[in-house]
Amino acid sequence: MKLSRNTRGISIILLLVVLTLLVAVLSMNVGKMNLSPLEVFKVIIIGEGTSKQNLIVFDFRLPRIVLSILVGIGMGISGCIMQSLLKNDMASPGTLGISSGSGLFVLMYITLFASEGLLSPILLPGLAFAGGLTAAFLIFMFAFRRGRDISPTGLILTGVAMSSGYSALSLMLTLRLDKQQYDFALRWQAGDLWGDDWSYLMVLLPWVLIICVYVFYRSNTLNTLNLGNQTAAGLGVAIKREFIGLTIAAVALASGSVALGGNFFFVGMVSPHLARKLVGPNHKLLLPTTALVGALVILIADTLTRTISFGADIPTGIIITILVTPYFLYLLSKAS
Repeated sequence: MKLSRNTRGISIILLLVVLTLLVAVLSMNVGKMNLSPLEVFKVIIIGEGTSKQNLIVFDFRLPRIVLSILVGIGMGISGCIMQSLLKNDMASPGTLGISSGSGLFVLMYITLFASEGLLSPILLPGLAFAGGLTAAFLIFMFAFRRGRDISPTGLILTGVAMSSGYSALSLMLTLRLDKQQYDFALRWQAGDLWGDDWSYLMVLLPWVLIICVYVFYRSNTLNTLNLGNQTAAGLGVAIKREFIGLTIAAVALASGSVALGGNFFFVGMVSPHLARKLVGPNHKLLLPTTALVGALVILIADTLTRTISFGADIPTGIIITILVTPYFLYLLSKAS
């Protein structure tokens, strides 16, 4: 039975990989300037495309597709870690205020120090990570009660309250921006895949991959923690050390994604739910499935925004919110 369940999970993961590749190929072909699959094949595989085709593929579409996948992976796995550690289905970088804390630091950079210098691709994820860690530290500090275990519900409520404070500070900073900076900040807060430049992607790619390797390596630890802290401690798991390490990994993934892709609130919450329904709670299967579901959600939404005319240039995050809100309401109805 266990073997068949694992085999089914692996089959689903392979199917999601194929589906992600198909959506990526479709996304490469469609847009305001359509390219046929043969033209894309010539550009990427053979290297015989025209200068215009090379520009469309390598400068416009391929970086955006790679960014969509990386942001989806980062937000999805971050949400999966938080839900597993806190044993609460509502936990995510958005509900815990991590995304808002990262966003505040990014906005501070845009307001006070923004430049087109070579350091900006490195500074943005670093500042977002610092903001996310600061937010996490403050949330855990306010939720901590001496002599008691931290309540997941109390932690989330503290995160929601802190997130409101970060949003107010972000609004104050936004009002100081000039028109161009204000437009950028507004779109970024709505979930705009703005960092679709190879210089940014070369920073985000190793950031996401290295942290994901660490998290996958700790998948057995996450499985053990799901049994409860007392059971996990009895099995030899260093609860505090693993909790801190995995929390930092979750914050780092969310912060890097937020820095270059804006605030995709629902991806980190819904992706683990969908993945858990597909493959179950085993993190060896759940983590890669969550990563692929998150990548697919953002990739499909971004393809829709580039293909369908909405009468305006709509950020990808708005489309995701429209698509995911019914499922989010369904989760709330089940939780109540």
